[in-house]
Amino acid sequence: MTPGTAVSARLPLAPTGEQIELVAGDQRVVVVEVGGGIRSYTIGDEELLDAYGPDEMAASGRGQVLIPWPNRLSGGTYEFDGQRHQVPLNEPELGNAIHGLVRWDAWSIAERERQRVVMQHTLHPRPGYPFSLAVRIEYTLSGDGLAVRTTATNMGARACPFGSGAHPWLLAMPGTDDRATLRIPANVVLRVDERGIPTGEVPVAGTELDFRVPRPIGSTRIDHAFVDLARDDDGLARVTFRGQRGRMITIWFDASYPVVQLSSGDVLPDVDRHSLAIEPMTCPPNAFQTGEALVRLEPGDAFTGTWGIAPTIETRGGTA
Repeated sequence: MTPGTAVSARLPLAPTGEQIELVAGDQRVVVVEVGGGIRSYTIGDEELLDAYGPDEMAASGRGQVLIPWPNRLSGGTYEFDGQRHQVPLNEPELGNAIHGLVRWDAWSIAERERQRVVMQHTLHPRPGYPFSLAVRIEYTLSGDGLAVRTTATNMGARACPFGSGAHPWLLAMPGTDDRATLRIPANVVLRVDERGIPTGEVPVAGTELDFRVPRPIGSTRIDHAFVDLARDDDGLARVTFRGQRGRMITIWFDASYPVVQLSSGDVLPDVDRHSLAIEPMTCPPNAFQTGEALVRLEPGDAFTGTWGIAPTIETRGGTA
């Protein structure tokens, strides 16, 4: 065998690496090696997400894992335990670092079954984030939908700052999400500046961002984090979205996620308001600077949080 033969036999390499398929009945979820996130979620021939193909990169954060911080970090700088750090600016047009450090890294499969996979990744120390994290994400598909359990453990010798989030885009209708119906069980929204950095809290009551009662999105532009979430008796907060074909989709998340970011994608040409991002987050944008809801992991400590996607079909008598 000549040098290069084995590599050539593997080409072309998918931009997101290995495609891991989960199947439960007529449900199918594809998890990817690069970033460890979700590429697609179908029921029969219906796609629930604003998915991308196996020959494409994950544009606009589609289905990606947001660790060790979700959303934006102004200037990419922060101080932790008296030391100042600088991470690369991957949103240079706005001067921000966005969505953490693991979105483009290769993950490995720790456990795999027909309806379940555990993806794992070690985030080694690097300039700007000199800490060690071992991350495991368990995806389980069942008759109730998809459950995603994230565990991150500080493997280093000193404490580290930590945040986590997920970035599913729910598909509405081709061309517009204006007719889609949305419910957000949040009493407070974070106003942001032109760079997407929070500037303060505002009650949603009386504003265009009050979706506590389900209503059409209409022309409302959304790119905000919502807090003070109402939770059901089981401790879960639920954001509901009705898009195409009478399908209602619920994004649910436990108390580890006190923040949810929503985006209607107005400034993203590849989204163009035909889908809606609903992002469970452990902390608001810029938390590495403000300390707001930031998780501090001491050596050996672990964070665990669970969120999921629950699809139902609406009928005239309610939901099924």
